[in-house]
Amino acid sequence: MAAEVAGKSPESAEKGGLAARLAREIKGDVLFDRFSRGRYATDASFYQIMPAGVVVPRTMDEALLALAIARDEGRKVTPRGGGTSQCGQTVNDGIVVDLSKHLNRILSLDVEGRTCVVEPGIVLDDLNRQLKKHGLWFPVDVSTASRATIGGMAGNNSCGGRSLRYGTMRDNTLSMEAALADGTLGRYGEVSRDLSDLNASDSARALFRDMLDLGAREADEIAARFPKVQRRVGGYNLDALVPRNARNNMAHLLVGSEGTLAFTTKVELKLWPVIRNKALGVCHFGSFYEAMDAAQHLVKLKPIAVELVDRTMLALGRDIAMFAPVISAAIKGDPDAVLVVEFAEEDQADNLLRLKQLSELMSDLGFGWNNDRRKWGGVVEITEPALQSGIADFRAAGLNVMMSMKQEGKPVSFVEDCAVPLPHLADYTARLNEVFAKHGTSGTMYAHASEGCLHVRPVLNLKLEKDVKAMRAIAEEAFALVREYKGSHSGEHGDGLVRSEFHETMFGERLVADFREVKQRFDPDGTLNPGKIVDAPRMDDRSLFRFKPDYRVGELKTKLDWSAYPGAGGGFQGAVEMCNNNGACRKLEGGVMCPSYRATRNEKDVTRGRANSLRLAISGQLGPDALSSDEMMETLKLCVSCKACRHECPTGVDMAKMKIEVLAARAASHGLTLRDRLVGYLPRYAGLASRLAPLANLRNRSPLLRKLFERFAGISARRALPAFRSDVFAPATEVVGPVDGREVVLFADTFNRIYERENLHAALRVLVAGGYRVHLPKALSGSRPLCCGRTFLSAGLVDEARVELDRLVAAFAPFAARGVPIVGLEPSCLLTLRDELASLRKDDDAKAISAHALTFEEFLVREAEAGRLQLPLGTIADKAVVHGHCHQKSFGAFKPVEQVLRLVPGLAVETIESSCCGMAGAFGYGADTYDASIEMAELSLLPAVRRADPTTTLIVADGTSCRHQIHDGTKREALHVARVLAMSLDRTETNSTSTAAKEPSHG
Repeated sequence: MAAEVAGKSPESAEKGGLAARLAREIKGDVLFDRFSRGRYATDASFYQIMPAGVVVPRTMDEALLALAIARDEGRKVTPRGGGTSQCGQTVNDGIVVDLSKHLNRILSLDVEGRTCVVEPGIVLDDLNRQLKKHGLWFPVDVSTASRATIGGMAGNNSCGGRSLRYGTMRDNTLSMEAALADGTLGRYGEVSRDLSDLNASDSARALFRDMLDLGAREADEIAARFPKVQRRVGGYNLDALVPRNARNNMAHLLVGSEGTLAFTTKVELKLWPVIRNKALGVCHFGSFYEAMDAAQHLVKLKPIAVELVDRTMLALGRDIAMFAPVISAAIKGDPDAVLVVEFAEEDQADNLLRLKQLSELMSDLGFGWNNDRRKWGGVVEITEPALQSGIADFRAAGLNVMMSMKQEGKPVSFVEDCAVPLPHLADYTARLNEVFAKHGTSGTMYAHASEGCLHVRPVLNLKLEKDVKAMRAIAEEAFALVREYKGSHSGEHGDGLVRSEFHETMFGERLVADFREVKQRFDPDGTLNPGKIVDAPRMDDRSLFRFKPDYRVGELKTKLDWSAYPGAGGGFQGAVEMCNNNGACRKLEGGVMCPSYRATRNEKDVTRGRANSLRLAISGQLGPDALSSDEMMETLKLCVSCKACRHECPTGVDMAKMKIEVLAARAASHGLTLRDRLVGYLPRYAGLASRLAPLANLRNRSPLLRKLFERFAGISARRALPAFRSDVFAPATEVVGPVDGREVVLFADTFNRIYERENLHAALRVLVAGGYRVHLPKALSGSRPLCCGRTFLSAGLVDEARVELDRLVAAFAPFAARGVPIVGLEPSCLLTLRDELASLRKDDDAKAISAHALTFEEFLVREAEAGRLQLPLGTIADKAVVHGHCHQKSFGAFKPVEQVLRLVPGLAVETIESSCCGMAGAFGYGADTYDASIEMAELSLLPAVRRADPTTTLIVADGTSCRHQIHDGTKREALHVARVLAMSLDRTETNSTSTAAKEPSHG
């Protein structure tokens, strides 16, 4: 992308000059408009500081040039990776430099020596994916591994869940290359104390000499005041400078410095062999106190981790679709807390032996399944890899699970990861709960029991002054407890704006003066991320909060039901504010979310970025009418409404649903474009277009018409539109199949009805062959076929969608009332009855239809599991390669696709690990979105289809859009599951006919 200055900020001519200068000299993105700045004003903390601008450099040289220009213009600079910091480390009012988009390579790898050198923007999971083929990994496995960058982890001195064995980021960082604020580049690594082996400039030598002298001078104070726990990441790592031996690693001073000392350009890491075998023991406790007291004993078995999951987290997880099955399988009874104990020795027999010892130890500690509540408990052993992964994913999502509370008060991070010695953990947590209760709240606790470092979050509403005061009081009392137990007030997530203020209380005046000396020596002008670690503002300065004292959201007119949430717009405000910025939507592999971000790597195009823009817009921080503005439409342009965030965002941010509200507001204030009308009103004019099919399809055959459509309707000339046909699906009767068959309704959606009638005929063929009596209801009035309103919703025409759904409800309600399943072929249409219908109607008829709506495969699997499905299927191919529709995945309706296909004899089923196909209804046809559509498809879907053998392999995709994308991108025909089953039935009948023809006559 060419350098961009997206709308000069009117607030400051100086800012405009800086933006122009950066844009002239840097090829990467230069973003100074309000929307872009707003997206970088927050991280995963409760703070918000609007930056002057954002630079997304293409190269490290550009990053350093941005630093030089900002310094020359008197601006602060804050380096940023995934923006997942929970203490406000990555927000400031200067220039934010985002290293995550481009500066994310492995620069060198020494497999034998188990080291690598990386750029700071590389994401941990991405690094480990590349290392895995060499049998190596980087084991500082933070819960945000899918989006946390190595540079950010170094800045925070991240620890991860397995630090009991592998140590912290500091323990695994061998060296760093970094630039000082004045641009001086240097290598920070291991040096002798006399610096005789240092090959560096005089200025670097002087800097190192001063730091080592400080370490020697303050060695006794450091020994006396630094907590003796592994989980200490507060302040600067002055203990790395003391003369313990003949050598010191200067990189360890930069680790944990939160970007305040130098601008990191490279990081050299220590690598470890991958874990090959694991066994988990889920230790159940009827008493939280007893669980905490047991931790000190469980670590004696030398596990690699002991992770806490408390009652609150279990309860919230049971209500999250992706985690409910995991909890059901791993949790027995009703524990107050569980400790997940992980063993990972090379020999699995050793792991199984330790599991046995774990059960014996729990018994020795007095726990049993038949005991009273205080000593109730035991061990559930988990050896199945899939369930182990599910438990790990649930624990890793702990923060977001806790934040999924649909209320104004949320668990707040500020005493988040204090660490105390294990023998004191039970008493510390008990007293901490007393502190919470004293201030009228309660807290959630989870995470690293093996290290005495729990993620502790009292539930507060930081929009209220009284809760802000309670936060302050709780912080002071909690840190007093930590001092008493000789623990660390900053045990994993860093200092930032939350904890830096308390360093003098925790470390003493002398060491804080040393911290200032270090900062002054490295960065005398205070250019690099000031306000963190030293000279910090008060942690409860509400002018720095996301919800400032004047934060208000005016009343909004919304179209959909948001009543599950608090706030304006019938709860729309609360739904938007559910985004806590933790960035799970920035993952690059696994699941579906967020396909547009995976294609562009832009903060604008990720669910988090969109949610931030919405929150700022509805609260008036982006100017008047921002919700329906061109900038908001640009923000949402690449949202394909895949609904993956609805399922995969642990706090349930449903951007597809929110986009409907924005489109509705846009339509109300700006009217409809021609493209909106063509897409939205398709069900209304489809009948006429079918009757005039040759004329309606002329655009596809005429290059001139393609160009005109692109110019006036915004439909890409590079894309052929689905061809209308005159032989649409129009059954002569409303019911087919045996009179005594079990009843089912087949919903003939608009897309299959007018474009691919073969799918509906195939579904009828299968259902009738299975003995079902199939109803094909028509509208109670008018001749127009039934429709779910999906196309109207995609254009923001909610009232028109309601009209269509009202017609559908009237026709389907009598069937739903007597329990007849309503089955559909097009996932986006059928699942509208389980999603948007509930947001538009709350009556019993709508609820009944929603409850009985099933995809074709869900229905068949249910019938098969009940023993009612008898289909004489024959062999048709060796293999089926399957792409799942986004909405199927969002609603947990994809697994039945795999199950149904496995009913076909001899058919091996392989699922493509794909995100959205990129077509997404009308998205892939847009002139302005065509390229992004193809980028999404090329991430994994189209390459997988091209690899499939065309002579032996079927390509299967239920979505109309998915099939069109596959055809356009590979020239392969993808089939709906209904057609695959119909082909299988036909093969059986053909074989039966052939056999009968060969039978001798017995006349």
